[in-house]
Amino acid sequence: MSGVKGAETAATKSAKARAYTEARQRHWDRVAMDRDSSHSMGSYYHARLSEIYRHVVPAGRTVLEIGCGEGDLLASLEPSRGVGVDFSGEMLRRASLRHPGLTFIQADAHGLKLDETFDTIVMSDLVNDLFDVQAMLENLKGLCSANTRIVINMYSKLWKLPLLLAQLLGLATPLRPQNWLTVEDLANMLHLAGFEVIRHWPEIVWPLEVPGLSRVLNVYAAKCRPFSYFALTNFLVARVKPERSEREPSVSVIVPARNEAGNIEEIIRRTPDMGSRTELVFVEGNSTDNTFEAIEKAIAAHPERECRVFRQPGKGKGDAVRLGFKEATGDILMILDADMTVPPEDLPRFYEAIASGAGEFINGVRLIYPMEKQAMRYLNLMGNKFFSLAFSWLLGQPIKDTLCGTKVLRKTDYERIASNRSYFGDFDPFGDFDLLFGAARQNLKIVEMPIRYAERTYGETNIDRWRHGWLLLKMTAFAMKKIKFR
Repeated sequence: MSGVKGAETAATKSAKARAYTEARQRHWDRVAMDRDSSHSMGSYYHARLSEIYRHVVPAGRTVLEIGCGEGDLLASLEPSRGVGVDFSGEMLRRASLRHPGLTFIQADAHGLKLDETFDTIVMSDLVNDLFDVQAMLENLKGLCSANTRIVINMYSKLWKLPLLLAQLLGLATPLRPQNWLTVEDLANMLHLAGFEVIRHWPEIVWPLEVPGLSRVLNVYAAKCRPFSYFALTNFLVARVKPERSEREPSVSVIVPARNEAGNIEEIIRRTPDMGSRTELVFVEGNSTDNTFEAIEKAIAAHPERECRVFRQPGKGKGDAVRLGFKEATGDILMILDADMTVPPEDLPRFYEAIASGAGEFINGVRLIYPMEKQAMRYLNLMGNKFFSLAFSWLLGQPIKDTLCGTKVLRKTDYERIASNRSYFGDFDPFGDFDLLFGAARQNLKIVEMPIRYAERTYGETNIDRWRHGWLLLKMTAFAMKKIKFR
């Protein structure tokens, strides 16, 4: 009896799903045919969504939009290949006329099958309208690679009554009864379907166009409490839960060195072998001592280690790191400061975190374990605390220590950061902010690695707390404009 009852239940659910889908197909076909009578609220709202999505999804990616409607959002993302999917034939007929350079497919999101994967999959105000959100997400995995990013926005339940009123007044697109999901609801469904949320944030507190006021409220106020609690829509960025590759990646350890002659021998001797191959890439930067000669001597004394050395043509640690990354041949790039305040023996922890897929950008954290007496001066510690709070708010991911020199990422991810560097410009002489901003811009999963911060055993710091502190403040203000308030 239980088997028959289960079959009946499955058949009933399938019939309900078909009826649900058919009713929505008819609804959205009617909406498409009525689109010539513009809705003021809807036109501004969708224009603002396009602005936000263009910031989250860099141009030139392969993009799949599920629930694409007339294709305007997909087209605005300037994809190298853009595929739009919708179950409304009338919407897709209009989309094909409006955007002939894109590909449009009529299909139900719950059973979508395509023989390709995409860099980015977009679902804008779709999950509110689905019969079975979890089933759709589970089906989505076949369209994803390890590097795919899922970008979703959905209505907030706080706006249920205001949206109903706007529809009754003809100010917004009419909707069928919706799924009113919280961020936690959707994050849980993504988890059950095999995905991991990277970050989420609220957007749009005023969906009507009022010259001047709309921008102030939606670009600035919506990012700050208490206004953010009343946002109309919530955004989430997710990735497929990682699985460790059977192939062990190779590693390049980049060592920027200025006036660090006394540490070079120890670095070569103590840096562990990691992955399938480990190379050390030294970049000497305008030293006033014999650092370059010390590197050459130590390399010659250790023929068992794969080491190379370059002279830095420019100035600043950031410039040295970029040269080292350019010359590196490993799959994974690591930065190890030559002052050895982060012990080389800690690097395998960073390797394991990135090789296992636990994170895509591994950032060292010096502010958890007790430090040795002279490892960091008090004002420097206070500055780091301030920047950690500012960056966590700016990037939407917890960042406890912005200035730890040890940062690790895959070379393929760094190359994407470098190719999009023009968005921020060459503004960071240290390189830490440049990499953190770039990782956030590429929606990489940032993971923090606690380390014990040691006192210097040779030389003096190259950091001027006042001059460089002021520069860091200016870079933080710059980031607010380029990342947060846009």
